[in-house]
Amino acid sequence: MRIYVDADGLPKSAKDIIIRAAVRLRVPVVFVANKPIRYEPFEMISSLVVPEGPDIADDRIAELTAPGDLVITADIPLAARVVTKGATALGPRGKLYTEENINDRLAMRDLLSELRDGGLMTGGPPPFGRKDRQAFADQLDRFLVRSLKNQRENR
Repeated sequence: MRIYVDADGLPKSAKDIIIRAAVRLRVPVVFVANKPIRYEPFEMISSLVVPEGPDIADDRIAELTAPGDLVITADIPLAARVVTKGATALGPRGKLYTEENINDRLAMRDLLSELRDGGLMTGGPPPFGRKDRQAFADQLDRFLVRSLKNQRENR
C-alpha cells in the first residue's frame, strides 16, 4: 500500500498528520503538487512535482494509483477515478470515499456546483479547523491500521 496525496491546497496540519502516520506505520507517501512540498526528510516520504495546469496533478495521481492504495484529496472527481481503480480516497476533513458512497458524493458535488453557478448558493466550505483535523487523523489511523492488518493476514 502506498499513500498518494493531492498536495496542492492541502492544509499544513493535514500534511503533518500524514507524515506522522506514515513514519509510525512505515507506509510510503508521495506528495503530488505543482510546486515543491516542504517536509523533513524521511525514508517513507517523497514528493513529485508536476507542471502547473488543470488536473495535471490529479491525472498523475490517478495514473500511479493501484488497488489497495490510499489517495488523500478534497477533489471528488479524483476520488471517483481512484476508487474505480480499487483504491480508497480520504478527504482532508475525514470523509472516506469508497465504492459504496462515491457516486452519491459525485452527485452531491454536481448539484452544489449547479447551485453555485446559478447564484443560489455562494461561498465554499468553512475554514479547516480543530474538529476537521481530529476527524482526518482518526479516519486515517483507522484506515491504515485496518489495511495493514488485512495485508498481514493475507500473506
